[in-house]
Amino acid sequence: MDSLKTEIVVVGAGPGGYAAAFYAADLGKKVILIEREKRLGGVCLNRGCIPSKALLYATHQIVNARESAHRGITFAEPTLDLSKLRTWKDSVIEKLAGGVATLAKMRGVTVITGRAHFEGSNKLRVETEAGQQFVEFDKAILAVGSAPALPKAFDLGNPRVMTSTEALNIEDVPESLLIVGGGYIGMELGFVYAALGSKITMVEAMDAILAGADADLARPVIANAKKSFKEIRLKARVGKMSSAGKQIKVESEFNGEKLTELYDRVLVAVGRTPNSADLGLENTKVVVDEKGFVKINDQQLTDDPSIYAIGDIAGGILLAHKAHKEARNAVENLHGEEVKFESIIPAVVFTDPELAWCGLTETEAKEKGIAYEVVKFPWSASGRALSFDRTDGVTKMIIDPETERVLGVGICGAGAGELIAEATLAIEMGATAKDIALTIHPHPTLSETLMEAAEAFYGHATHTISKKKSHD
Repeated sequence: MDSLKTEIVVVGAGPGGYAAAFYAADLGKKVILIEREKRLGGVCLNRGCIPSKALLYATHQIVNARESAHRGITFAEPTLDLSKLRTWKDSVIEKLAGGVATLAKMRGVTVITGRAHFEGSNKLRVETEAGQQFVEFDKAILAVGSAPALPKAFDLGNPRVMTSTEALNIEDVPESLLIVGGGYIGMELGFVYAALGSKITMVEAMDAILAGADADLARPVIANAKKSFKEIRLKARVGKMSSAGKQIKVESEFNGEKLTELYDRVLVAVGRTPNSADLGLENTKVVVDEKGFVKINDQQLTDDPSIYAIGDIAGGILLAHKAHKEARNAVENLHGEEVKFESIIPAVVFTDPELAWCGLTETEAKEKGIAYEVVKFPWSASGRALSFDRTDGVTKMIIDPETERVLGVGICGAGAGELIAEATLAIEMGATAKDIALTIHPHPTLSETLMEAAEAFYGHATHTISKKKSHD
């Protein structure tokens, strides 16, 4: 079979990969996009961001119904049709994936379904259902993503031991569910299954849940998790798992005691591993680190001058929107620009309440010895939060005491993920607290909490007594 020739080949059609392919095509480049799965969108669209948020929304309706009684509105106990729930969730995925495929076609991007293998720095072999297809290219963008980590000690070959991939299928609602790992994936899926009726035991090896966020911001999430989950165990370790009939026997250590317990299902949520194996990278000059991540410079270029890498495979923070930004940077660099990644990356955890932050955290400021001041606005003083019974939130700002520039923002509360974009823009633009304080925010909205936190820096927030904390 003759080789196809193209200017740019993108390997992987996740949020980074298809964004790179589309942008390159918009700039007039001839582009081939290779994806091993028939449906475009990668993990994020098919087995991550989108299905998890759909399930979080659906199951939160159960919680909302239960919490409406004190408002004088009472519903009957909800009935679950898991087949219908899965069908609805899958329909969301199908619509989005179909939209991506249509956009690829409209842009003239050639899509090949198959597994890519580098034959050299400018040639790929793609294993397709129809046989081998060779692709010769000028430049390649590697965007193959990552997969859920499953340590060998937990890999029993038993479907009752799940990663996030299987957990999102909602095959059943286990009466007892052990979640190993208290990061954002474990916490989000914990809230989904708790709302459906599972008794959740969460085990975290570290001394904190959601360790990447400041402890004061994570506190409302943990408080709600303690109400929703059966138990949260910190500084606990799972040593061994084994099949026990229709359950999983788990041996662990907690508070100096050795425990042996039975669970209907176990969710292992201990991180993700890069998909760098079996790509033929050894036939290129690409260098992979000890964890399997591809090494890049600040322009997304690998050690091979023909190959760029973006998204999870390139390491760092494993977030879809980071991959999307890296995609644009990589395309601009191979197009002749000189663009470095210097952007603020917001993080959002879609728990209940949501948790979001961007820029410098207070923990980071302390570790780096950076002078800062902290101002907070409690949502108990927000009329909008009170109007829908979600006063369990807080908006927090980290401010440079000398320049008054906003260095970081953290928000915990309902809809925090939608609010954090304003803070990200403010930090990107070098805004001061006064810039935000003087910006008129609509009333009554949760966005006002940003304005009032900024006002608190100057000692005169309308709806709270200003208390700022200085650190030198």
